[in-house]
Amino acid sequence: MLDTPIGPLFVEGDPSAVTAVRFGPGEEHRAGDLDAAVEELTAYFAGQLTDFDLPLRADGTPFQQRVWAELRRIPFGETWSYGALAAAVGNPKAARAVGMANNRNPVSIVVPCHRVIGAGGSLTGYGGGLDRKAWLLDHERRVRAAAQGC
Repeated sequence: MLDTPIGPLFVEGDPSAVTAVRFGPGEEHRAGDLDAAVEELTAYFAGQLTDFDLPLRADGTPFQQRVWAELRRIPFGETWSYGALAAAVGNPKAARAVGMANNRNPVSIVVPCHRVIGAGGSLTGYGGGLDRKAWLLDHERRVRAAAQGC
């Protein structure tokens, strides 16, 4: 378990890969197995890391895998709409399916599903809750602005 400004995070996996990062009840990571993940998440919340470099292993359908890969391409501090994400995976009319794949993302924050918003800019659908989504987006905008000297 990792204490964060938005509540406890549970990191799961083994020495070869992170398989889950999630809010809520869970198993504490085994000491030594996921230290790199805990270090990177700690640095992220401290505003010192904008790109994760962790080996991941997330089980999902081929479509979910494509969506999750595209999520990792959304730049830190930016957002895409569900429609833009659907277009990026090659099916512009699949915004609803992209939303479902986004919802099934097992590696929250590292695979930044929080960066996907509604077409009108509204905050919609986040398994960790909309308050956490808003905090994560605000955090990334603050860190990005500070890095740009704004």
